[in-house]
Amino acid sequence: METSIDLAALKTKQQSAWASGDYAVIGTTLQIVGESLVEACDVCCDERVLDVAAGNGNASLAAARRGCKVTSTDYVGTLLDRGAERARADHLEIAFQIADAESLPFANAGFDVVLSTFGVMFTPDQTKAAAELLRVCRPGGRIGLANWTPEGFIGQVFKTLGRHLPPPVGVQPPSRWGVVSHLETLFGASAVSIRATPMVFNFRYRSAAHFIDVFRTWYGPVHKAFAALPADSAVALEKDLTDLLNRMNRAGDASLVIPSEYLEIVIVRA
Repeated sequence: METSIDLAALKTKQQSAWASGDYAVIGTTLQIVGESLVEACDVCCDERVLDVAAGNGNASLAAARRGCKVTSTDYVGTLLDRGAERARADHLEIAFQIADAESLPFANAGFDVVLSTFGVMFTPDQTKAAAELLRVCRPGGRIGLANWTPEGFIGQVFKTLGRHLPPPVGVQPPSRWGVVSHLETLFGASAVSIRATPMVFNFRYRSAAHFIDVFRTWYGPVHKAFAALPADSAVALEKDLTDLLNRMNRAGDASLVIPSEYLEIVIVRA
């Protein structure tokens, strides 16, 4: 029997999760991903660029530094405020606008380049979100994405969370956006080409305990997971995360360096 999923309710729950804590504390450390993605999209000065589910604006800032006309969007207004602070500090002109990735308030073919770094992959309705990225990108334009893979560290973090707080039945995991065959399903019919390059971002913290403290305080999904669990279950989740961190740490006992695989994707719109 097929289970009906209330996507609107799920989106509201997710929005609350991302608004909790302060993702900008984590997001700022990922700036290099935005820089690399914008270079991979080979942006040109004065191109119209839309950053979707932009968080605190890593890709937005990277595109603005290269002379693009940037609109930065997210459905969490406080994150856009943090992006605006960064833009002012760097004297960059960026337009900031609250927008839902599944219902973008922009005209068809209104942008030369559409970007999202670890953002649109978390939308509940993946097919609808992909359709919106395609709709607002002009023919011949580029869609640039940075998406965590299922096998990589962040993919494993979400699998660990799922063992303690199972996601709703029938919901596709965000990490599917890090699988080439799924990207081909979402975008292939409307794409001239899809180029997916495996990349690695290194999380750098003092220890597993330091990482967990930062993420349970500031990273919405982890923050909400710990808050939702009773004390004994929270201890079990902390142990499982600690085991994962120590297993993947390549810095030995001296520190914590966790390589996390993601796909850097450039789609040329048909």
